[in-house]
Amino acid sequence: MTESVLSPSAGYSRQSGAWARAWEEPAYGAFWILRIGFVVLPLWMGIDKFSNTLTFWPHYLAPWVVGLLPFSAQTAMYLVGVVEIVAAVAIAVKPRYASYVVALWLAGIVLNLLTYPGFYDVALRDFGLLVAALALSRLAQVYDAPWGMPVRRRASTPESAGTR
Repeated sequence: MTESVLSPSAGYSRQSGAWARAWEEPAYGAFWILRIGFVVLPLWMGIDKFSNTLTFWPHYLAPWVVGLLPFSAQTAMYLVGVVEIVAAVAIAVKPRYASYVVALWLAGIVLNLLTYPGFYDVALRDFGLLVAALALSRLAQVYDAPWGMPVRRRASTPESAGTR
């Protein structure tokens, strides 16, 4: 019988690197999936706020928000784009802290969308992203050390070290 390339007995070990570890430890893999996602997507969306290629972003601002602004809705979207780009970089650098900032940002977006009829589906999607940002913050407590401290590794147990 042949072994699957992804099976635990196929030779992956903790010494094989982050990719192998992500396959071995589902929580570590989930941490990296969320981290990469919260870097790539806000970066992409933030850059798009300057070109309006995916959609015309100013239409997503509730009229009451536009009424409060001392500038145009498009200018507001430029500022939103900058915030999203900064958030993406912050997640790349320190998800332990930045994921909470992203969750708060998404809460603001959800609030805006819930006050604007016709965007409830987008608000629900963004609420899902908010929950994912909070999941990233919880995983980052394990896999992203506080500023100035090394990441603490769990002690090896026969189950986690494997008997390969």
